[in-house]
Amino acid sequence: MTDTWLRRVRRRHPRLLDALLVFAVFVVTAGTTTIDRLGNRIEPNPAALALAVVSSAVLLAHRSRPHLVFGVTLVCSLALCFVATQLNAGLVAPLLAALYLLAVRTDRTTARAATAVAAVMVTAATIINEPDTSFSVKVGVVAWVLLPGAFGDSVRSRRAHLAAIEERAERAERTREEEARRRVADERIRIARDLHDVVAHHIALANAQAGIAVHLLDRHPAQAREMLSHLTAATGSALRELKATVGLLRRADDPQAPLEPAPGLDRLPDLIGAFERAGLPVRLSVEGEPQPLSPGVDLTAYRILQESLTNVAKHAAGTAADVTLTYSGSRVLLSVANDRPAAVVAVPAAGGGFGLIGMRERASAVGGRLTADRRPGGGFLVSAELPLRTAAREEHP
Repeated sequence: MTDTWLRRVRRRHPRLLDALLVFAVFVVTAGTTTIDRLGNRIEPNPAALALAVVSSAVLLAHRSRPHLVFGVTLVCSLALCFVATQLNAGLVAPLLAALYLLAVRTDRTTARAATAVAAVMVTAATIINEPDTSFSVKVGVVAWVLLPGAFGDSVRSRRAHLAAIEERAERAERTREEEARRRVADERIRIARDLHDVVAHHIALANAQAGIAVHLLDRHPAQAREMLSHLTAATGSALRELKATVGLLRRADDPQAPLEPAPGLDRLPDLIGAFERAGLPVRLSVEGEPQPLSPGVDLTAYRILQESLTNVAKHAAGTAADVTLTYSGSRVLLSVANDRPAAVVAVPAAGGGFGLIGMRERASAVGGRLTADRRPGGGFLVSAELPLRTAAREEHP
């Protein structure tokens, strides 16, 4: 708690702390110059007081020029050793403060060099000024000179350690926020992809069925009514799938959130039946022994087939579609092919269209790949190679 309070005061009122430091150092230094060797008070020495004022006041510049502060306090402290009437640590109090501040604000090498220079020069000054002073007094003065540098280095290292910890914590927080944003963006893309697939598929079917119903209405009203009933079923299915997809945006505790499982290849017969009722003949062939797919791959395979058949219905009316599933080892191969349209229609380019982009992204998301291009003899071919299973985390949601 004390450390936190000090750090807060240091950040908010740095100049106030500097002024208090200068005042305390001056009181100690000036007070020492008014005491003789026997401990009796004497008249202040003007020269000593002037040196005390200069060496204390220069400490105010320690934030911008710590090297200059060290030099000035060293010169003043050496002069005080010759001017004062006694020798003790109080005379070099400005120098001790300067050594501490230099160690805090510079590197370790600079602090050690300055401490060594100060220790040598102060020791020489004490020997020259008072050669008969006891050895213990001289050692005590030198020890006081060495102490601030070591203490300042410790404080600087601790501050650097705390700063590194704070930086790591901030970096980790930024990483968590970026990961959360990425997950949100991925989820939005996935939901947008699902909405595109559902809407495009059912609108294409509804459009085809409505066109057939209009064509049959005058000559074959019974067949037209049957086609309209299929249209009703298709639009109802579209509403249900839209409700299920949009329900993903609701809160998990929403009692109205749908619990219907995501579609997979087990619903492929229903998908093919819907397209056949809309006038698109679909031929399905399965090669190899069918294998169970993980949920993500199963949904991806279904959506790729759904989007591919939707593209055939929209862009190649009057042709048939060939759907092939090939199970080979640990992978499943999907292909949807159609022949050249009987009439000139707009065939999607191999590299364009949100449907093709979405299919490629779906395949890549589960570790597969997808290609789509015109066939040499006419028509279009979509091929996808998907793994049977993805990561273990998907197997146990």
